[in-house]
Amino acid sequence: MADVTILDGGMGQELIRRSGQPAQPLWSTQVMIDHPGLVAGVHSDYVDAGAQVVTTNSYAIHRDRLRGSSSNHYAGEGIELPDREAEFEALLARSLDEADAVRGKAQVAGSIGPLGASYRSDLNPPFDEAVALYAEVAKALTPRCDVLLFETIASVEAARTCLEAGRQTLRPVWLALTVDDEDGSLLRSGESVADAVAVAKDADAVLANCSAPEVMPAALEVLARTGVAYGAYANAFTQITKAFLEGGTTASDLSARRDMGPEAYADHAMTWVEMGATIVGGCCETGPAHIAEIARRLGR
Repeated sequence: MADVTILDGGMGQELIRRSGQPAQPLWSTQVMIDHPGLVAGVHSDYVDAGAQVVTTNSYAIHRDRLRGSSSNHYAGEGIELPDREAEFEALLARSLDEADAVRGKAQVAGSIGPLGASYRSDLNPPFDEAVALYAEVAKALTPRCDVLLFETIASVEAARTCLEAGRQTLRPVWLALTVDDEDGSLLRSGESVADAVAVAKDADAVLANCSAPEVMPAALEVLARTGVAYGAYANAFTQITKAFLEGGTTASDLSARRDMGPEAYADHAMTWVEMGATIVGGCCETGPAHIAEIARRLGR
């Protein structure tokens, strides 16, 4: 199975465990300010575990997330910075600096998370505005990454937006769609994953991410129709409920699944590989041990 690319696992929960800081909006960004080098250590541990691609710790570095303005979903919860414009660029640079620890040992994927909030397709700005915001991040990451990974895409419109932004660079564009935790044939928006195929087929790879492992096969059956490389990286924490999606909660309100240790998670990942997935890894609440088990199963 030499043709399967192994992604890294989750970053946020690993940083909580290692830093001792409580989960809060943007904690993974704050950690780079409070504990320089901690992210680099996580990257290194994933590569040692067998990851061939590490994801920069830039998922939440968007102007709206940092602003904490009254118009933002995270109103009052953003990091208060004296010069937001300067820190926006500096934080993106920090995420790339942390990835330098493994540069040359693994490919670096520039992570770009959703605008507004994860899972909330209703918070995506109008198309042109969203493209400009995504493209700004993509262009900042491009000089020091090998691929752009747009993560946790919750709607067809968001997928179209991310692809448009990514194509303003010369880097390969991977789109990672988040699907319903009860029905993997649906996006978080309620739209069909099949409706996203017309967009995803123009990406360089398409994945399902940040959803329950059990629903990934239904998503992969559809993603296989795109004709591009496809795969999955799932959560190992409790189900994202409809109440959670309504807002007012963060990952701190979720807990790790006791039934989703490295061996159980790798069982799921091997099912995805049997379905033709050529890119597999882990998302929230997975760690280096999960990736190491996947690598072992793949004979790495």
